[in-house]
Amino acid sequence: MGEKLWHYPGNKKGRWATLLIWIALLAILNFAFPQANSQKTETAGDLGKDAPSQMAKAIADSEFPADKGIPALLAWHRASGLENKDLEAIQSVVKKLSDQPASSQESIPPFHQMPPEALRGMVSKDGTTLIIPVSFQENTGPEELEKGIVDIERAIKGTFGVNPLEVKSGTKDKLLARITGPAGISLDANKLFGQGDLKLLFGTVAIVLILLLVIYRSPILALVPLVGVGIAYGIISPLLGWIGENGWAEFDSQGLSIMTVLLFGAGTDYCLFLISSYRSHLEKEEDKFVAMRLAISSSSGAIAMSGLTVVFSLLALLLAKYGSIHRFAVPFSLSILIMMAASLTLVPAILSILGRGSFYPFIPRTPEMKKQRAEKKGKTYSPPHRKEGLGLKIGGMIGKKPWQVALATTLILGVMAFFSTRIEYTYDTLSSFPKDMPSREGFTLIADHFSPGDLAPVHVIADTGGKNTDIKDVLESQPYVASVSGPEQGKNDPAIELYEVKLAKNPYSNEAMGHISDIRVKTAKVLEEAGIEDSAGKVWIGGLTAEQEDTRAITVKDSNVIIPVILAMIAVLLLGYLRSITATAYLIGTVVLSYFSALGLGWIVLHYGFGVEAIQGFIPLYAFVFIVALGEDYNIFMVSGIWRKSRQMPLWRAVKEGVAESGAVITSAGLILAGTFMVLTTLPIQILVHFGTITAIGILLDTFIVRPFLVPAITVIIGKWAFWPSKRNMEAAVEHRERQAN
Repeated sequence: MGEKLWHYPGNKKGRWATLLIWIALLAILNFAFPQANSQKTETAGDLGKDAPSQMAKAIADSEFPADKGIPALLAWHRASGLENKDLEAIQSVVKKLSDQPASSQESIPPFHQMPPEALRGMVSKDGTTLIIPVSFQENTGPEELEKGIVDIERAIKGTFGVNPLEVKSGTKDKLLARITGPAGISLDANKLFGQGDLKLLFGTVAIVLILLLVIYRSPILALVPLVGVGIAYGIISPLLGWIGENGWAEFDSQGLSIMTVLLFGAGTDYCLFLISSYRSHLEKEEDKFVAMRLAISSSSGAIAMSGLTVVFSLLALLLAKYGSIHRFAVPFSLSILIMMAASLTLVPAILSILGRGSFYPFIPRTPEMKKQRAEKKGKTYSPPHRKEGLGLKIGGMIGKKPWQVALATTLILGVMAFFSTRIEYTYDTLSSFPKDMPSREGFTLIADHFSPGDLAPVHVIADTGGKNTDIKDVLESQPYVASVSGPEQGKNDPAIELYEVKLAKNPYSNEAMGHISDIRVKTAKVLEEAGIEDSAGKVWIGGLTAEQEDTRAITVKDSNVIIPVILAMIAVLLLGYLRSITATAYLIGTVVLSYFSALGLGWIVLHYGFGVEAIQGFIPLYAFVFIVALGEDYNIFMVSGIWRKSRQMPLWRAVKEGVAESGAVITSAGLILAGTFMVLTTLPIQILVHFGTITAIGILLDTFIVRPFLVPAITVIIGKWAFWPSKRNMEAAVEHRERQAN
């Protein structure tokens, strides 16, 4: 009964029923539930309430409510020096925003009431730049924030003859304005992701379609995986929308963008595994339904195992404390689960409906069918001479020289992996955006003409117990501090004081992040010298620099938890499927080696090839999940073939034929999957460029080095022990086949 159900989607009756079920699900879900894009959130925090910077923020919100809100900084600049008419016009803009506040505007300083001389005193020392802060309400969402920014832009445009927001950076004789700060940066980031969604979707579809056409040279067959993935996507989107609508999980633009790539890449791979097997059986079986039944039997286990490996690996991201990583878990794992189901049901149904015609114009036929076709045309049928292809040659070489192959590939991968120790990491999200992004240009203006710390001051909060302290003097004496303002006393508890520390360097830099702990230690020491007990527990550091330091600490902890969990889950799944401790160990070991090699080669390409100074600190974890989980897919598919063949022939021959049999389909799958991740490199967001590059390299290493060379070589070297602890049965089968061969 179970076997009949398993083969149902590909049989004569089940194919149409299966297709109709998927179409009905597509229609019902899209009618009943909202789309994922309508439920995505861009305001969810990445840090938990127990993060030090968030504890500082909670105290600041309670004791210093005037400092609440999302700040936008209006940076005004004229290279030749701000003129009086510029300052008067700027005051007019401030007056407009004071009289008619922008949407969700919380406050703006009354600069329009200041005498010109006083306002001139706020201009940078070189007389070229002025900053006007505008605060938006604390919980303002992306759409409301965009409305507020548009209102500010309208006020600026209506004041000037030439809109300073449209003046190009570097212009010397015109007034230039840019909206930056957390509000401006957040809005620009959302726009970048929004603009990239369609580009990413069309780019992914295009690369998959082109590669499928090149590989199979069949327009019909090239569309089959895309139809399967498209229907799966149409079901995933409303399911995610339903989940988001009920508040069961959160997801953002970045997650949905990467999900699209993952779905088309991995989904097409699963389809290729089935298509390859179906084509092979069509060359042996005249009945297309028999061929499909055999194809499902031979490939479904590997597809299901591969899919579950990825699903469980992605679900491990739920253990992450960092919000951005945690939010990937549900959309990614759900997309793979649905796509796996589609590959095992929907795609077999479509292929069974199309039959051999799906491979047109290169239709696979049995020898007897070819003979009959030739006779009808009045031609003489000559059975094709089987040539030893590249796969058989590689497999044969591995069988003869396994040690040389294993050592050579390990050495190559090891050298690449060494460079992973040279990688520099950054947590400066601003640096990942294009240099001509308005908010980044505004930040550059502030950094060049003021203290860089003006953009994101560090907030030092201390419970002084009502005692006089030297906190301000001590902090001002530090070489990395530009200025300190305060103290400001708490609204509810005057003993709690707030100091605003402006750093003398880029507040987003690793160096600035490194000073957070020093600020905390020195402030606590001042409290201790003042006789305050538990001084370390009475200092809180907030601000963007402190948040980045927390991000670094939390993502490191997440990696230390998630990576072992993923490896453990993959090990359990492999043990259950292969029933071999030995094979499980070296399959995991080789894919981990390829991961570090991908990091190293990725760094060589990005750093030495394109001058990238650092990559985002959480990219290694992102890359690990995809490289290890997806890379293990190819090993599973190949090793399952070797296992199956080893029951009928000696191990060396099973390896030779297993490599040859899986070579073409895995190479095709690897190229498509790597190609889809490379689409990320076309986006103007460096985080995705770096992630896409490293992940694509990892997949290619698995495809062209680990899978065809290293894993088979290790299998031959280990020999009968590759099946341990089930070595006895396998050994008996091998000996039996060897005796038959002799």
